Amino acid sequence: MTLLPRFGLTLAAVLALAACSSEAPTSATQDVAPASTDAQTVGDPAPSVAADRPAPDDAGVATAGDQLSGSETLVRTPGPIVAPEGPAPVAGVDYVEIPNGQPFQPGSNKIEVVEVFGYTCPACAGFEPLVTAWAAKLPEDVQFTPLAAPFGGYWDPFAKAFYAAQANGLLAQSHDAMFNAIHLERSLPPDAKEDRIAQFYSRFGADPKQFANTMASFSVKAKMGRALKFMQRSGVESTPNLVVDGKYRITGKSWEQNLSIAEHLIAAERAAKAAPTTDAAPAADDAAADDQG
Repeated sequence: MTLLPRFGLTLAAVLALAACSSEAPTSATQDVAPASTDAQTVGDPAPSVAADRPAPDDAGVATAGDQLSGSETLVRTPGPIVAPEGPAPVAGVDYVEIPNGQPFQPGSNKIEVVEVFGYTCPACAGFEPLVTAWAAKLPEDVQFTPLAAPFGGYWDPFAKAFYAAQANGLLAQSHDAMFNAIHLERSLPPDAKEDRIAQFYSRFGADPKQFANTMASFSVKAKMGRALKFMQRSGVESTPNLVVDGKYRITGKSWEQNLSIAEHLIAAERAAKAAPTTDAAPAADDAAADDQG
């Protein structure tokens, strides 16, 4: 399914940064030092232009017709529901509560975990094998939804490619391969133009011209706008970033901790969904009985 084994992407951790912002493309050709445990530490996110960049007017929330399976980038083998391990996360420390937060794909009975990422982001390349293995075994009631961040500038051509590949059913074949091409093979520069990126997808049977047309299409523009609007209201300013059910943006100190925090928040959302809702009908019935008496 990939050009290089998934464990190859684990080696991409040598490229890992604390977080990737929209400042400038990271050269995939420069030599870097091997990553230590500290290299996976998540510091304060760098500022981005996402909060200031207006989303298109048509960039509403995803509609039912736009809701695609969140597992398109991986093969899901849902696991059992198990209690999360470790201490419970603390609001304001391990995660941020999003005011009036809504899932990217509302109307589903599933608990949504959104991963906001960028193909050119070295930290995302290091995080990807971890989050993919984790997401593949999430229980059936959890939906994993990757979103390519449209921060603007050099981010946008690769984000367009992600949504074009999604529209063409090519994500399963191309997702890991794109990370490999940029960070391991170094056959695709992080500032590649759209025509060169479209040519990359010919590896998977796509016609480069048609793929480029899809990248420039209204539907891809709309997907970019929805992703940007979700990021803005969720406070996502760097990648990789996890948002649980549109309500919680995770801010842990390491990738592993972020996944653990996500498991706790998923469990909390599952319990909240299972809790009985307050029914006002009995009170109304009692009032009617009093009137009759």
